[in-house]
Amino acid sequence: MKKVILTVAVCFALTNVNAQKISVKDGSEKFSSGSHNAYSVVIYETSKDDVESKWKSYLKGFKNEKVKSDNSEIFGDNVLIKDWGNNPVDVYTTFEEDKTAKTVTMHTAFDLGGAYLSSSDGDKHSGAKKMVKEFAVKTTKESMENKVKDQEKILSKLEDNQKDLEKDNKNSKSDIENYKAKIKKAEEDIAKNEADQTKKKSEIEAQKKVVEAAKVVMSKVD
Repeated sequence: MKKVILTVAVCFALTNVNAQKISVKDGSEKFSSGSHNAYSVVIYETSKDDVESKWKSYLKGFKNEKVKSDNSEIFGDNVLIKDWGNNPVDVYTTFEEDKTAKTVTMHTAFDLGGAYLSSSDGDKHSGAKKMVKEFAVKTTKESMENKVKDQEKILSKLEDNQKDLEKDNKNSKSDIENYKAKIKKAEEDIAKNEADQTKKKSEIEAQKKVVEAAKVVMSKVD
């Protein structure tokens, strides 16, 4: 029953993810450096620790001076995003976790060097939204893939249990057939035994008469 509940819960969660198309919104968010325009996205079926770790690794994939974590904020110093030219940017990211919904909202701000990236920055703005969305989609899918693998393991175990049940059922039916055959033979043996007893009783009665007759003859000897 517990496995059934777990499976239903996972299916419900996956349905919710399917219903919530991942999208990126921008607006003012608070960071250690102040309130700035940021790109926010919801990542599903994961934890804050997992998202932070993967985002940190993601930023380290770019040329940078350093990427560090401090008080639930990840700071990428002088990150060089080639598609944006040769001028590095500072990247600030914070995370909000909803443990009940198993979601993490990630807010990312890009300091272009005195000004923060916003919708007025054209291609860079579109590039930032694409970057954040692709990360969110990839991270969500990876988390869901792990859950699918877990459910596949449960399914495999259930199928093995089903095979065991079918085998036990087949063995039980075979036992019943064997018992029926033994019962039939026993019934035939009983019938034969009873017939033999009746015959034997007749033989005994006849032999008794022979014995009595012999005794009579013996008694007349003098």
